[in-house]
Amino acid sequence: MRTDRTVVVTGAAGGMGRPFVERFIANGDTVLATDTSEDALAELSEAIPVNRLIVKASDITSENDNAALAELAREKTGRVDVLVNIAGVYPVQGFLEMSVEDWRKIVDINLTGTALMCRAMLPLMTGRGWGRIVNIGSASVNEGVAGQAHYVSAKAGVLGLTRSLAREFGAEGITVNLIAPGVTVTPNAAKALPKAIQEAQIEKRAIRREEKPEDLVGAAFFFASPDANFITGQTLVVDGGLNMS
Repeated sequence: MRTDRTVVVTGAAGGMGRPFVERFIANGDTVLATDTSEDALAELSEAIPVNRLIVKASDITSENDNAALAELAREKTGRVDVLVNIAGVYPVQGFLEMSVEDWRKIVDINLTGTALMCRAMLPLMTGRGWGRIVNIGSASVNEGVAGQAHYVSAKAGVLGLTRSLAREFGAEGITVNLIAPGVTVTPNAAKALPKAIQEAQIEKRAIRREEKPEDLVGAAFFFASPDANFITGQTLVVDGGLNMS
């Protein structure tokens, strides 16, 4: 399936986001890739030298930045067909050691930033009868994780946001779904998460190997496709069979 959609990807220049950008570009789509690091976005542009890749540094927790990103999409293509919310942080920190500022920062990036990005891009979908939002959640919501109460709580909020937006915008042909991965090994995750956590995940999986960002791309591509026209408000757990239902 080759298309000419306009796809916005947040967290696009990191280890998690780059494979998503590559897949949509390979499909013929125009990708507006955003991340906080201008240097990382410049490297992404060098690695994927096509004019259908547009990069812009921004902070998803900033309403002004998100508005500027939406305006750029409007200028370049006049629409947004697909929004993939990947940007997030996942530190390990004991609950009693978290300051209020620690808590707010993680919730602000993982939950509020996702909501603000949706709010900025939805006006470019409404009225056209078609749109796709794919949020990256976490399978940790199903089981809880010691040392990540702020992160797991924020991702539980993303699940609620996904379902609420699916209800609110379904009549306009806009679907909103969530992918819930297990511990996904990126360079940042490898540094942030203790090796014991990563190894425990592998031991509990039916498919006993590390989960990679590439394992999530197919699910997002499906949710963004016409094949998923009648699917909304759903969670697809992609964790190698760690959680089964």
